[in-house]
Amino acid sequence: MKAHPMVGDSLLAGLLAVFDLLIFVTRVQAENNAAPPPQPWFVTVPIILGVVVPLVFRRKYPVLAAYTTLFVGIPHSALELGLSSLFASCIMLYTLVAYVGRKPALLYALANAVISGIQIPLQYDSTEARVVPLIVVALLLGLCWALGEFVGARRAYQAEVEQRLALLEVERDHQARMAVAAERARIARELHDVVAHAVSVIVVQADGAAYAVHTQPELAERAVKTISSIGREALTELRRLLGVLRSEEAGGELTPQPGTQSLSELAERVRAVGLPVRLEIVGNVDDLPAGVGLGIYRIVQEALTNSLKHAGQGTKAVVRVERTGDRVDLDITDDGRQTAHSLVGVSGGNGLIGMRERALVFGGSLDAGPRPGGGWRVRARLPLATE
Repeated sequence: MKAHPMVGDSLLAGLLAVFDLLIFVTRVQAENNAAPPPQPWFVTVPIILGVVVPLVFRRKYPVLAAYTTLFVGIPHSALELGLSSLFASCIMLYTLVAYVGRKPALLYALANAVISGIQIPLQYDSTEARVVPLIVVALLLGLCWALGEFVGARRAYQAEVEQRLALLEVERDHQARMAVAAERARIARELHDVVAHAVSVIVVQADGAAYAVHTQPELAERAVKTISSIGREALTELRRLLGVLRSEEAGGELTPQPGTQSLSELAERVRAVGLPVRLEIVGNVDDLPAGVGLGIYRIVQEALTNSLKHAGQGTKAVVRVERTGDRVDLDITDDGRQTAHSLVGVSGGNGLIGMRERALVFGGSLDAGPRPGGGWRVRARLPLATE
């Protein structure tokens, strides 16, 4: 019914119409032999329908439906065709209070009071007979007003909650985009340092080759080969750099960043702050491109930092770095309980967002999640660029 409110309103209108028609048929049968029916069918049925049909459209056109019911209800009550005009008017008052506002509802209630105050004395002779209908009408209208106030307040509260939830979702998405942008800017600055360092080495080697080209040709040849190797590596890093959104603040010293050679120092530092780490390196990872080495270092650093913060006391971690062919696989696991715990001593980035962005920069992938037997696992695969 909530998804299709007109269906429920149609059933309500149908019940009121059937109720009035049954009253009319009963009266006709009772007076069939004594006198002609008090009203013919072609008068009674349109009036009954005119009272109840607006109920179907009360949510879509509340004001029009309310006053249609009110004015058609005048002949309906005068001909004593049933109680559907009273019930329909009360439902319309509730609708105006809940869906439109207090001012239109107050005007409608006053119109009902005026019509009832004029019509009821005309229909009843004695004072006692007039008082009861007036009291019943006043009580029903008051009850419907109170019900409309309650439902209207709940609808307003629900609308406010939905609006706040929508704003929170927008804010969450905005924060996520900001985190991604900040991490990409950080990665871009680090790659900038790698490329700048390579260019500095090239300049030094080129100057040395220029001085030794005539007196020491072998030394000059080695310098040129070094320039070629470092230049190729710098081009690879530069291509990656162009794919990263970089902030305008490109600070940083022209020195190489940590790489796979620094993983042992990282493991020692993590052990010093309370997390036993076993480091396993399979294959030769010392000659990796500087950018790839930096990415490996940062992913391992971030994963161990998360273990320090969330795994709890007594946790052990295993870091496995394996180079196979043209890729490097990372596997960082811990056996923690994922409880709230925070230690200081290892710097980190933006959690899973940062690790995933670092893997994507090099065309790789990263998965993170709980282990079936307990603990947490981070797995990354970084392809190596070939020239």
